[in-house]
Amino acid sequence: MEMALLKTKELMGLSTEDRRKRLKDLRDDLMRERGVAAMGGAPISPGKIRAVRTNIAKILTIESQLKNEEEAKDLEERRKARAQKQKPADETMKNNTKKSGVKGGKKIEGERKK
Repeated sequence: MEMALLKTKELMGLSTEDRRKRLKDLRDDLMRERGVAAMGGAPISPGKIRAVRTNIAKILTIESQLKNEEEAKDLEERRKARAQKQKPADETMKNNTKKSGVKGGKKIEGERKK
C-alpha cells in the first residue's frame, strides 16, 4: 500500500465495502511491516508503520461516526413515533389524578399514578 496519509474527504466518499477492503489491506500491510521490523530487517521506509496506523485509525473513526449518525437518526425517529402515540396532556392528567374527599371526618388525599 501507499505510505501517504489518506484524506478524510476521500474516505467519506467511499462506500462501506470499499472502506472495509482498504482497512483489510492496511492491516495486512501493517502486519507485514511489523514482521520485517521484528525480524531485524531494515524497514523499507521508517515512517511507513506510523502512516499505516494513522490511516487505519482514520478509517475506523469514520466508520464509528457514520454508525453513530445512523443510530441517532433511528433514535430520533423512535422518539417522534412515541410522541405521536402518547395522549395529549389534558387526557393524561384526567386519568392520573383522583379527587380528594372527606370521609368519616378525615381528609383523604387523592392517589397519583407514577
